[in-house]
Amino acid sequence: MSPVSIDLNADLGEGFGRWTLTDDERLLSVVTSANVACGFHAGDAATMRRVCALAVERGVRIGAQVSYRDLAGFGRRAMDVPADELAAEVAYQIGALEVFARAAGASVAYVKPHGALYNRVVRDAEQAAAVVSGVLLAAPGLPVLGLPGSRLHEAAAAAGLPVVGEAFGDRAYRADGTLQPRGEEGAVLHDPAEVVERSVSMARFGTVDAHCGSPVAVRARSLCLHGDTPGAVELARRVRSALEAAGVRVEAFA
Repeated sequence: MSPVSIDLNADLGEGFGRWTLTDDERLLSVVTSANVACGFHAGDAATMRRVCALAVERGVRIGAQVSYRDLAGFGRRAMDVPADELAAEVAYQIGALEVFARAAGASVAYVKPHGALYNRVVRDAEQAAAVVSGVLLAAPGLPVLGLPGSRLHEAAAAAGLPVVGEAFGDRAYRADGTLQPRGEEGAVLHDPAEVVERSVSMARFGTVDAHCGSPVAVRARSLCLHGDTPGAVELARRVRSALEAAGVRVEAFA
């Protein structure tokens, strides 16, 4: 069997002003890619600059975590945004983060939608195309991180952008390979042992059990470790240790 490798990504910089949510500094010692909030669902200029500097110090890749303009709802509320407007807002967010990535001696290495936008572009071809248009406007050639088989990946591939499949160790899956909505019971998994076991299974074998119990194929190059859950840092460390103990190389995809 050929060596297996996986990227570990986390949503970082998810604060605003004096309010903080993620333990950016400690998580950056575990992950290999940082999805940095670009100010629309969380994050501000000072936070983006700080997280970019810390990421570069630790050799972590910087990704733009783009979202709907929804600070009050943390980007998790469904919104209807015209395609042209969404494309411009995606480009705006990438451009803002690129300034701070460059100041730190790096550049934005990939793009990942957040929250409601992430879920919307799994099935909505128009919104997916708008996100891709925004990426092309800001930085043609950037890889797009998202759910395998999504409309987003279809649109990105059609536009010539690299696509990177993502998996979630702490989220329940439906039988069709999509994520169970957060509003449903059991959508977020809290047992550390279960999260670790599922993460290793997805990295080594490309499968995970759906909420209904049936196995689901999950072919991913990157594994998301949510930074806004209680005990996020310790859980991330346990996941990485288990992956390495199972012979999985932990390394950035970009």
